[in-house]
Amino acid sequence: MFVDIKAKVIGFIGIGVMGKSIAANLQKAGFTVHIYTRTKSKAKNLIEQGAIWKDSPAEIAQSADVIMTMVGYPQDVEHVYLGDNGIINNAKPGSYIVDMTTSKPDLAKKIHKLAKARDLYALDAPVSGGDIGAKNGTMAIMIGGDAFAYEKIQPIFEVIGENIVYQGEAGAGQHTKLANQITIASNMIGVCETIVYAKKAGLEPTKVLESITTGAAGSWSLSNLAPRMIKGDFAPGFYVKHFIKDMTIALESAKDMGLSTPGLELSLSLYKELASKGDQDSGTQALIKLFER
Repeated sequence: MFVDIKAKVIGFIGIGVMGKSIAANLQKAGFTVHIYTRTKSKAKNLIEQGAIWKDSPAEIAQSADVIMTMVGYPQDVEHVYLGDNGIINNAKPGSYIVDMTTSKPDLAKKIHKLAKARDLYALDAPVSGGDIGAKNGTMAIMIGGDAFAYEKIQPIFEVIGENIVYQGEAGAGQHTKLANQITIASNMIGVCETIVYAKKAGLEPTKVLESITTGAAGSWSLSNLAPRMIKGDFAPGFYVKHFIKDMTIALESAKDMGLSTPGLELSLSLYKELASKGDQDSGTQALIKLFER
């Protein structure tokens, strides 16, 4: 481990629903945090709390020892890492670069290869836990890349997550996150059907949850998103549009491996229908709307 991990400057790119809480927790833990996001106003609170604003990914790369990213789509990852003004072309030798975006495993491998050629240490480290896990520092973090690089910056991961597992070589973190999203995809359909069924049967859905969340039917979505569904709270802990992106990548990856994933295909089709009705920026729990109509 670093002799003094707190002396290391962390650059963070992407201040979205989860990214802003991750950056805030790093600040609270005593790290110096440099930040960049496309819309500076989203970083206002972090800047007021002491984060240092930089004007581009290149400036982040030049000033930080550990660079963490959580952006929207694989094309955003490519822009932030691979462009002339991106991280790989501007980071100091010996820097650690950590992509926490859910992205393509092959892209993670490409970034790792290019980073290694420039004496940089790349990890793919997507997360699960939504806005709640990000705020509480309890996220699951799935890590791919070189084991020694993970071990060096493990104290940083421990600030923002609880279930932190090194999965293997570059791309392994992304494959693990896709497995996570495949699991959630079918589960979300079941959660929606459960609530609608309870209502049609004349039951009080919140009481039904009291009985079933701790039994064999229990899941994170049932415990955390079902109550939001019942309240009609569709604020995004995780955007519908980003779940569609994740499921699309997972489906492509599964097809490349010759796998049939009918549950994933059904969930993706339902979420695309939901987005087409104007809910692309809602939280994933908004899927209940299709079942209640």
